[in-house]
Amino acid sequence: MTVLYEDNHIIIVNKAVSEIVQGDKTGDMPLSDIVKEYLKEKYNKPGNVFCGVTHRLDRPTSGIVVFAKTSKALSRLNEMFKNKEIKKIYWAVVKNIPKQMEATLTHHLVRNEKQNKSYAYDKEKTGSKLAILHYRLIAHSDKYNLLEVNLETGRHHQIRCQLSKIGCPIKGDLKYGADRSNPDGGISLHARKISFIHPVSKEVIEVTAPVPNDNLWLALEQQQNNMC
Repeated sequence: MTVLYEDNHIIIVNKAVSEIVQGDKTGDMPLSDIVKEYLKEKYNKPGNVFCGVTHRLDRPTSGIVVFAKTSKALSRLNEMFKNKEIKKIYWAVVKNIPKQMEATLTHHLVRNEKQNKSYAYDKEKTGSKLAILHYRLIAHSDKYNLLEVNLETGRHHQIRCQLSKIGCPIKGDLKYGADRSNPDGGISLHARKISFIHPVSKEVIEVTAPVPNDNLWLALEQQQNNMC
């Protein structure tokens, strides 16, 4: 865990692959507890430390996670996420080149709880939820392509599911059609940037998370920087 931004009300961290944001049945220590320990130590707090979870990232995904340090910030951030006032940009590494270099994807997603998987359909189905994202190709290597993804809705496994639907499963994502796993067991999906109006101070907050320390990620990032 790396701290990217911190003030009296919020703390933003860069989640590593395999870290869980909140406790689950695995019993592994969640990121929320790691942040609590960090705050307890940093500020030498003897009692309980408040750390509110405002949103989640899938375990195999890396990147930005925002936690609230006060209940006031938590309730306001929850409202902001609900009202789509927080802009999140993801980077995804895919093997196949999408047919269009830039496009909006609109599908109807059905979640299968037992499989912990979502299925994308072109037409509405019983129990489906509308899923919309925008992507553009921003870099490529010999074998892989880097897509920048802007989410309009926040559905279960949305990016993974929708990119798979257009024949571009995310690198390492066996569940959604990748041909092999990544060495670290994660998938090449990274919550890259976040921007929003601070829930208390009303300042504009913009944070970018460094990509994972991996040769492919670093090469694609370098090429993207050169293209800008």
